[in-house]
Amino acid sequence: MNIAPMGINVGKDYGAWKNVGGSFEQFPDQKQFIKESRDKYSFSFSEAELFQITTPNFYIVYGDILFKQHQLFFTPSNKVPDMVKLRFTLSGNGTIYNQVNKKQYIFNANQQNIIYMPELDGTGEYDTSQNYRFFEVHFAKEKFLQLAENASSSLQALADHLDAGRYAQMAEQDLPISWAMHNCIQEILNCTYEGGLKLLFIESKCTELLVLQAACFENATARNNQAVLPSAHDKDCIYHARDYLIQHIHQPPSLSELAKICGINEYKLKQGFKGLFDKSVFGYLSDHKLNQAKALLLQGTPIKSVAFQFGYSSVQHFSNAFKQKFAVSPGKMRT
Repeated sequence: MNIAPMGINVGKDYGAWKNVGGSFEQFPDQKQFIKESRDKYSFSFSEAELFQITTPNFYIVYGDILFKQHQLFFTPSNKVPDMVKLRFTLSGNGTIYNQVNKKQYIFNANQQNIIYMPELDGTGEYDTSQNYRFFEVHFAKEKFLQLAENASSSLQALADHLDAGRYAQMAEQDLPISWAMHNCIQEILNCTYEGGLKLLFIESKCTELLVLQAACFENATARNNQAVLPSAHDKDCIYHARDYLIQHIHQPPSLSELAKICGINEYKLKQGFKGLFDKSVFGYLSDHKLNQAKALLLQGTPIKSVAFQFGYSSVQHFSNAFKQKFAVSPGKMRT
């Protein structure tokens, strides 16, 4: 299977997947610019919807999969080009064990990494109780090496592994997906340009995602070198605070209330939020509101209704906040 959750061919028991995403094997030439497909598949082991974009230098896939069985088996595919993968797990969770390099890869919701895995022969385990959504950008090897040549030291180190054919990933443990990354992904999925302009836009956004991930890794490394990370208990409390804040987005608690609800003091909550999400508690909430508002506007919801729904005191207040974040007014977003 070219576009399975790790982008690798599924074993013979699941041969139907082998016909999914054939565009991955045939990149368009420069005159064709770009290929796109959006398909739904139904198998005994899963229901899947896949949106794929192929350009001369990139293969992009957005997948929404509901697994009907817990375990899958993967076998190598000789038809898959040698590529490095920008990996974003949007929801759900899964684990893959690769027999080739004896390594386990764990994918949790709202986590990202850059992975180079030239061959996969192993097993995957997935949560069957919720949809597994992922977004991937596969860089052609030569394109990645070209971009990494004069970039950050972390990208250069990853490129050295890639050039030597060694298995590698940017971060030992996956890092959170930032709002900037979420926005970039949505801009790729919702792009309305056509032809050469679309190719230019998509490839620029893929490069932007690479920059954002590299910067995220560099920042995380710097923070780790400067301060002790929160304990496992404190991390759990902070993630619980994040989830509680989103669940009560229309009536958020105060900082002191949130700290009590999640069993952590205010100082640790504020410092932990900044360390894990690179934002203050209510800066994170504001970003989440604006991203939700953007999605509703793109669906055609009236601006006044969106502003009211997310608790803004006026349409003007909402418009100012929206324009500050996205550099475009809500009205322009809908056109």
